[in-house]
Amino acid sequence: MTIQEYLDRVNQRYKTGILTEDTFREDLKNLLETIAPDVLITYEPAWVACGAPDYIITNRNIPIGHIEAKDIGKSLESHEYKEQLDLYKRSLSNLIITDHLEFHLYRDGEFMSSVSIAEPQNGQIISKPETFKSLKDLVRDFCKHTCLNISSAPKLAKMMAGKARLLAYVIENALIQDSETTNSLKESLAASKYVLIGDVSPKDFADIIAQTVSYGLFAARLYGSGIADFSRQKVPELIPEANFILRKLFQYLAGDELDKRLKWITDAFTDIFRTTDLATLLEDFGKTAQQNNPLINFHVNFLDEYDPKLRKNQGESYATEPIVRFISQAVDDCLSSNHFE
Repeated sequence: MTIQEYLDRVNQRYKTGILTEDTFREDLKNLLETIAPDVLITYEPAWVACGAPDYIITNRNIPIGHIEAKDIGKSLESHEYKEQLDLYKRSLSNLIITDHLEFHLYRDGEFMSSVSIAEPQNGQIISKPETFKSLKDLVRDFCKHTCLNISSAPKLAKMMAGKARLLAYVIENALIQDSETTNSLKESLAASKYVLIGDVSPKDFADIIAQTVSYGLFAARLYGSGIADFSRQKVPELIPEANFILRKLFQYLAGDELDKRLKWITDAFTDIFRTTDLATLLEDFGKTAQQNNPLINFHVNFLDEYDPKLRKNQGESYATEPIVRFISQAVDDCLSSNHFE
């Protein structure tokens, strides 16, 4: 499909005035597959219904980008889209946002470039042939993107926090959608809600699960530092058996029956660690905070990125190890010298 053929089809559908979210789905997918035939472009209504991007682009089963499509004729800067698109920009490292005619490319939340191949005028779509090559270049650049090795603790915390916010958003929407139906996601995830937490809102519960998954994945990666092919399926065996609750959660997340609405974002989490230089990362921990326990350091850094107010409200903080040693030694000296007799 050429770009002009794509626009002809869009124009034909647009002139009918009968437009839904799925009207141009196959047309856009066919166009993208023509421009970038080496990647797989997947659309899954189950993700979209609970807040996932419309398309996931993979290369050899590894996600390399996401595309969110909006309605023709409505500005991509519309306030109606702001909350959702801001979340995507912060959470997804390689993202295209489009209204099917205009395409905006973002990398790590930063706007990179855009191209407009047509515009609606008087009830029809008017092409801009002079921009067709620019669209091809933008899409091909988008599909060639690969994540660089992560060797910085702050960068890992930022990337994990972004994924966690998106995971919480997806879980909350899925639980709300399932409130009137029976669903494996609701039954599997919400079981711990009733057993451990009691009466809690879907938003708060989703937030707890997202934080738990983030911390659990980091812990599993530390325990499995020698594993080259770290994946969602390998995580449960890396969680110590003594941590029964965390292990059970990841057994569900690793299983074949994992709800499609969670599978893509959980895989995106574990994909981060495929590009993580763990040895260099561990050297980076404690350089500024003088805290050499990576699990503690990561959790505090993660909360700083995920939700600083939440960290403050929960009293999540640490003292540097030299301060802890000083306090311990001072207390010991006081007790030893009988100052309290």
